[in-house]
Amino acid sequence: MSILEVKDLRKTFKANPVIKGISFDMAEGEILGILGPNGAGKTTTLQMLLGILTPTSGSIHIFDQDIATHKSEILESMNFSSTYVDLPWRLTVKENLTWSSWLYQIPDRKKRLLQIMELFRLEKIWKMPVAALSAGQKTRVNLARSMINFPRLLLLDEPTASLDPEVASYIREFFANQREKYNKSIILTSHNMAEVESLCDRVIILKDGLIYGNDTPANLAKKIEDSYLNLRITKNKTALTQLINSHRLTSTEEEGIITIPIKEKLLPLFLYEVTKKNIQYSEISIDKPTLEDYFMKVAKEKSL
Repeated sequence: MSILEVKDLRKTFKANPVIKGISFDMAEGEILGILGPNGAGKTTTLQMLLGILTPTSGSIHIFDQDIATHKSEILESMNFSSTYVDLPWRLTVKENLTWSSWLYQIPDRKKRLLQIMELFRLEKIWKMPVAALSAGQKTRVNLARSMINFPRLLLLDEPTASLDPEVASYIREFFANQREKYNKSIILTSHNMAEVESLCDRVIILKDGLIYGNDTPANLAKKIEDSYLNLRITKNKTALTQLINSHRLTSTEEEGIITIPIKEKLLPLFLYEVTKKNIQYSEISIDKPTLEDYFMKVAKEKSL
């Protein structure tokens, strides 16, 4: 079942097209990543999904309702968190979250606030003003605020930015568990490619207001043909250079490790020839393509 359907969405600012016609959907319980270089249109897309911006054309249906005509009902079951949005600084954490809770129809606010405090480990900063918090603590409070109404659809913009590794790991596990337990749907933007690969079922790559990729992280990575063979040679280094040249490959060397970009299907033959020529090594590793490799390829390509 689709929880979100976007059709031919476009947004133009003063004759400047920012979103140029994108279409995608999202299944209930899915974690969807939206990635793209700066200026790709990620923020504009999120703002239209939240009803903050009105599309120039196209449609957005959330929970089988058109956001243009059922915005209030839709937003009751949605929420949003961004590292770049500030909370009222003079209010305490508790006051901020209490104020946020009144934006939604929550049956038992006191109970909900206690749940949020425990879920996001806010006990020690509960009565502190936001102005006194560190960047990481503010991020944690913003994430807590986004969960105040236990939304069906949650939009997270850079959710673990400014968090120390332990807290970031806890937050990732928390949202993964939310999906597993409550079939929660999450849209995630992040510059942390490892985070996106571990959390997201599917990734959309935006560039210049268009969709360049829409698939699982693994399938997008497979579109990059080259793997990287890393060797620390102990004998017959010259023979390796000759072998690299004979296959018309390239290589780089750093701190004694020779790295050879090579198509994955050619790896078995190449390693067989390395052994046959008595080229000896003390270390070997193979780096397969990642989502980041595909992202960088898209970022460097000329626009459509």
